Formats: sequence, structure tokens, C-alpha cells
Amino acid sequence: MQALFAAMIAVAAALLPWATARAQTGVASHYSDLSMTASGSSYSSRAMVAAHRTLPFGTKLRVKNLRNGRSVVVTVVDRGPFIKGRIIDLSNGAASALGFSGLQRVHVAVLDKSGN
Repeated sequence: MQALFAAMIAVAAALLPWATARAQTGVASHYSDLSMTASGSSYSSRAMVAAHRTLPFGTKLRVKNLRNGRSVVVTVVDRGPFIKGRIIDLSNGAASALGFSGLQRVHVAVLDKSGN
């Protein structure tokens, strides 16, 4: 019983960083056509999805364009970006909704289950 309790504590401690709100500011890029994502879902360039290096698949993020103030909510479905200095890759649909093409400085915040 103590071993089970210790294992549960270890798992909870490992997951705790994802349960707390986290934020990042940096450069976003957008990517175009893929057939499949790293999570195994099919990719639509119009969907509000993103690639992040470390966040779990399914994580909801609020991404805000720091130039014009627009924001969108995206779901992490892929891995990347793999170019130094970039923090997130967005689908074309998300980048378009944010009003940019190419590269843009953004603020990215992990949302909790209630969307905050």
C-alpha cells in the first residue's frame, strides 16, 4: 500500500508543472500542409492547432499577437518548431486569425480546463 501511495505521489509531482498556468513570450511561425501530426491526428491548415516542443498533446493555449493584440485558442497536436529562437508553430488558420504571415512575436499561455 505504501508503494502504491509513493508511486501516486511521484506521478502527481511529475504532472504538477502541466497543471499550473505557464506562459512564454517569443517568436511564432506557421507551417503549412502536413498529412499527419506527431499526435497521430490528421492535419487541416484551417484548424486552430499548433506545434510545441514539450507541452502534452491536447493542451489548450491562448496565443496573442503582440503587434496587433489579436488572440486565438489553439490545441497542441504536433511537435516543433525545430528552429532556434521560435517557441511555437501555428497552423495557417491560427496565423491568419492572428493577422500575420511569416514570423511574429507572441505571448503564449497554457489554459486550464475552464479556458482561463
